[in-house]
Amino acid sequence: MDKLSGLKRTHTCGALNKAAAGETITLMGWVDSRRDHGGLIFLDLRDRYGITQIMIDPRHDAVYQKGKELRPEFVVSVTGTVNARPEGMVNTNRVTGEIEVEATEIRILNEAETPPFQIVDGVDASEETRLRYRYLDLRRPEMQKNMMQRHALYQLTRNFFSEQDFVEIETPYLMKSTPEGARDYLVPSRNYKGRFYALPQSPQTYKQLLMVSGFDRYFQIVRCFRDEDLRADRQPEFTQIDIEMSFVDTEDIFRIMENFMKEVFKKFWDTDLQMPIPRMSYQEAIERYGSDKPDTRFAMELQTVNDLVADCKFKVFNSTVQNGDSVVAMKLDGGAKYSRKQMDNLNKYIQEIGGKGVVQIKVGENGWDSSLAKFFDDNQIQALNTALFATAGDLLFFIADTWDKAHELMGSLRVKLAHDENLIHENTHHLLWVVDFPMLEYSEDQNRYIARHHPFTRPKDEDLELLETAPEKVRAYAYDLVLDGYEVAGGSLRIYTRELQQKIFELLNISKEEAEVKFGFLMKAFQYGAPPHGGIAFGLDRLAMILANRQSLRDVIAFPKTTSALSLMDNAPADVDPAQLKELGINLTVSNNKI
Repeated sequence: MDKLSGLKRTHTCGALNKAAAGETITLMGWVDSRRDHGGLIFLDLRDRYGITQIMIDPRHDAVYQKGKELRPEFVVSVTGTVNARPEGMVNTNRVTGEIEVEATEIRILNEAETPPFQIVDGVDASEETRLRYRYLDLRRPEMQKNMMQRHALYQLTRNFFSEQDFVEIETPYLMKSTPEGARDYLVPSRNYKGRFYALPQSPQTYKQLLMVSGFDRYFQIVRCFRDEDLRADRQPEFTQIDIEMSFVDTEDIFRIMENFMKEVFKKFWDTDLQMPIPRMSYQEAIERYGSDKPDTRFAMELQTVNDLVADCKFKVFNSTVQNGDSVVAMKLDGGAKYSRKQMDNLNKYIQEIGGKGVVQIKVGENGWDSSLAKFFDDNQIQALNTALFATAGDLLFFIADTWDKAHELMGSLRVKLAHDENLIHENTHHLLWVVDFPMLEYSEDQNRYIARHHPFTRPKDEDLELLETAPEKVRAYAYDLVLDGYEVAGGSLRIYTRELQQKIFELLNISKEEAEVKFGFLMKAFQYGAPPHGGIAFGLDRLAMILANRQSLRDVIAFPKTTSALSLMDNAPADVDPAQLKELGINLTVSNNKI
């Protein structure tokens, strides 16, 4: 007979309170814990809604004997009477803490082996173990809370954009590989042997075609795929909130996205977002914070001090300035307390991330407490202290390198020090638009210009003439939305004429022939009346991670990959049957790497 025969769950384990006292109910879930108090047995029964305490009285002998068999993670059905707990016995930490259920029937629906780790928050288990037994990890309340919060973000997104007249349209997962397709996941075709689909890194071309099709407001919660080196905040498959609009400028896009974020802040943090969201140019962000995604929740701004060190006697500084490079400085309030070992570790950190080192100078009561002080006269020391607002007890940092690298290195050091010194208030959240990105950047490896965002980004009107003479100076109608030092969204206005798109392809060293093969369908569509359009895409995983106050995307994705793109639970990627490869017309020329 089926173990569920005649049974029906009447309530969840998070639903009951003293108003239900006297009712006969049936709960189903997992045994969270079992406590034998000599006579009475107490169970905590758990489902995703909460925990309810079950009391098993020896007066009900059959139930009592069944209760003795129970172990953690057994799946059980409990029927019984709801009793209000006596005054002084209420558990205020639980929604169901006012009651307990006196069991009159228990059925074991499924037994369970002892799990490899406890199903509790803050579990003492390695991430590798948690990922290998992900179905158990997802039983833990904090993980279920993360998944439910992600679900709520999905619902808020769909409701918001639907109310703003956006249409949700699905775009293909099987598409053509792009010119920058080195990071594409390829899918072989059985029907067309030797030919491949690519999984989309973004539905970019399709959403632009939807604008040509007349769907002036589109959105999609879409899976994307990128075969690249991973970090804590990246995954090979990820989810975007993808958005595109016609007949708009950047102000229209900013207004709608700011209203979306206003609802997100209210829903998840019960915070009224101050509008409008501040804006900062890419150039300013790099100069002040050393990053195009600056964390503005704390100060410690960077200063370029070339003019103040050009004539000093410290060769590292003056030769850097003479070579046309930069000396970037920063101050840590109270940092003079740092030991020699701490300062050596900071220097080692800069070297580990690709720098030559960082000069560190303590500010004392009577000047600089450093052997380097002899290379600077009193006026130079005073000028640097004034520029950095430095006083006795502070620690000064200097990095000499190319403009890009000096700012990037100091920006990384800034963030590290902020975490080391606990300068970031946990409940403080800052949003920022970073705008006016360079359209192109020069790749030394590829010996050509590459698109900073993607090749469909529109150059700013006032910079169009620079495309011929100084393409590296061309700014784009490109923008990123930064939250607490993370890029949570990025987008741009798009090119919508064949002529300009062709010119950009040429700058990117994409020939007419290659452009036709790769993007002929898009170029052709532009000839049939493409409207001005633009859009943005939110990294939903990253946004969910920040909203849940987690440090890794893996904590907000149900079945994530490791940092080496492995799925430990089901051992993907895996070998394929040779017959499958033969049917696809594929011969392997390298031996498989064993996991």
